[in-house]
Amino acid sequence: MNAGMMNWKEHGRKIPKENLDRFIPNRSAMDFDFAHHALTEALIEARDGKKEEPLELSPSKEAYRKRLAETLGLNRTRILAFRNKPQPPPHSHYYSHHQQQQPLKPRRRRIPQSCSKVLDAPNMLDDFYLNLLDWGSRNVLAIALGHTLYLWDASTGSVSEFVTIEEDQGPITSISWAPDGSHVALGLDNSQVQLWDSSSNRKIRTLNGVHHSRVGSLAWNNHILTTGGMDGMIVNNDVRIRSHVVDTYRGHTGEICGLKWSGSGMQLASGGNDNVVHVWDRSSASPTHRLEEHTSAVKALAWCPFQSNLLATGGGGIDGAIKFWNTHTGACLNSLDTGSQVCALLWSKNDRELLSSHGFSHNHLALWKYPSLVKMAELTGHTSRVLYMTQSPDGCTVASAAGDESLRFWDVFGMPETAKKPDQKAAAHEPFSRVPRIR
Repeated sequence: MNAGMMNWKEHGRKIPKENLDRFIPNRSAMDFDFAHHALTEALIEARDGKKEEPLELSPSKEAYRKRLAETLGLNRTRILAFRNKPQPPPHSHYYSHHQQQQPLKPRRRRIPQSCSKVLDAPNMLDDFYLNLLDWGSRNVLAIALGHTLYLWDASTGSVSEFVTIEEDQGPITSISWAPDGSHVALGLDNSQVQLWDSSSNRKIRTLNGVHHSRVGSLAWNNHILTTGGMDGMIVNNDVRIRSHVVDTYRGHTGEICGLKWSGSGMQLASGGNDNVVHVWDRSSASPTHRLEEHTSAVKALAWCPFQSNLLATGGGGIDGAIKFWNTHTGACLNSLDTGSQVCALLWSKNDRELLSSHGFSHNHLALWKYPSLVKMAELTGHTSRVLYMTQSPDGCTVASAAGDESLRFWDVFGMPETAKKPDQKAAAHEPFSRVPRIR
């Protein structure tokens, strides 16, 4: 043997390991768990003197068994290994620890750059401090044009003139659908607030003595209708009872131009012409946080649907900033300079995206990715400042109204995985289910 090895070395040739006369197992290539199982199973069968008869399987099940055994490495017969482990098996439909799962590529959604529909909106008031557009849970959009409220049924595409306010009461300065999608509240220039039933086309009641001047902001929280006026006051009205005023919030020194309840109904955000945002707890008459970083009036308010304590606010005029707040601590998390007056904000219900509408000087809509704040799209078409925005119940479509007297519809948020229609029966139970009628 030694002479043979010398002859190989003398000729400068490499000795092949396979031709050696000794077989030394390769420990790194052995599966000791499998070896232990194979040996103990054989000993048990030898001790008991019996072996289980294999079950007769159908051809399809037998093929499945063989494929599974091959993938999991269970069809081995040898215990000792003399070579390195073989290459991983080819791609299989069954899971194998040898295979590394490939990361999924992010889905890229196409964002339409043009509106899907345009409707005329004559006599639309070009007033930054008002709120004249709202889309109800029964898929009916309400828009106030001067003294008249119009309804557009998105299911049928029909438009109807709902009510015209008397000359000495109007114009209409704010509108808001109740959660049931059947009752709508109107704020008027003469300080009145009226409640109407859209199904019967009749006025339910009038709330008098709430404010001393026009009512430019409305927000529902179940059976509570919150109103904000030019007098700087915010009032909670329980529409189920005759003495409807239940809370009054004082803190703003200018007109209230934005009101939004959080998704939980426990916090209220208010924006005013005094450049201040207040965050109120429902049970407290004093603001929890006073946010003073904006330099112009704050009308645009939007609570995040996927993070309950995240509030987005937009400054008008020369401010042009969108700010993001933690309403538990009052801290400003981020700020985005848009370079244009911010009139309205809407979060997507399906993705982590925020839509903003702008006035001077851009007069467009902008879609932002959160939290990177990368601009995803600019939606153009309006020729005047885009003062009002509202979102369809399914979260797909956004309607915008501008001083150019046009109402445009944008399919900016795409289609959700499962677009659910509003539950008419469930909606009918709030906010008026506990009482026979509004007094």
